[in-house]
Amino acid sequence: MLRFRPDINLTALGLGIALCGAPALAQDRADAAPVRTRVALGPQLVPSYPGADGVRLAPFVDVSKATGDAPFVFEAADESFGVPLLSRDGFSVGPALGFEGRRRSRDVGGLLPAVGTTVEVGGYAQYQLAPPLRLRMEVRQGIGGHKGLIANVGADYVVRHGDDWLLSVGPRVTLSNGRYNRAYYGVSPTDALVSGLPAYDIKAGVQAAGVVASYSRQLTPTWGVYGYAKYDRLVGDAADSPVVARYGSRSQPSAGLALTYTFTRRR
Repeated sequence: MLRFRPDINLTALGLGIALCGAPALAQDRADAAPVRTRVALGPQLVPSYPGADGVRLAPFVDVSKATGDAPFVFEAADESFGVPLLSRDGFSVGPALGFEGRRRSRDVGGLLPAVGTTVEVGGYAQYQLAPPLRLRMEVRQGIGGHKGLIANVGADYVVRHGDDWLLSVGPRVTLSNGRYNRAYYGVSPTDALVSGLPAYDIKAGVQAAGVVASYSRQLTPTWGVYGYAKYDRLVGDAADSPVVARYGSRSQPSAGLALTYTFTRRR
């Protein structure tokens, strides 16, 4: 038979119940923190295709999210679209999605094969070596188009004042396999007969080296600006390609400027 025990301290019991509910209450408050979203939209100029001597106009789009008062996580302007699947102790990995514009036959004299628009699917890994220093690597496989494998390795040094302003700068190295390089820089014996260019068989290796810098500034709590400039220089066998010598350039610049809009959604 259950009996009421008058020796139970009702005050302590109430306190215990309150403490048990505290973690849930704290979690509810954390879940209730507002979510801020920043959308950047503007134009950018990028190489018409790898090794081109001209640029094309493309959209410059970026979407970032932050919770509560946490600043937006830094993302380099030239990195592919991706979301972290695993993040721990400054290390994160996730998928990466990129695109490469087409090279038309007429872009290379009408005597070399075209290379179609390419969707590049792969993954990335990055590590926050120190608060201002981030290392990142992407590896992507081309689907359609060049059908090759490309990798980007870089580091970014970041200085910022919360979300008020941010400045970043860092080196870049691009590597690609033989299939990728042959698509843009190689000349097969058959194509050599038609084009008059010397046959050129190119293998895997470092394709380019460069640097990128970006700057963002919040003008009002809602509106801001975001811009970047990047310069890549073809190196090694890619730089020595007869396709580049006749129709392209070793210099591969790009730049973009966007207006940003920040809004808050409360849960």
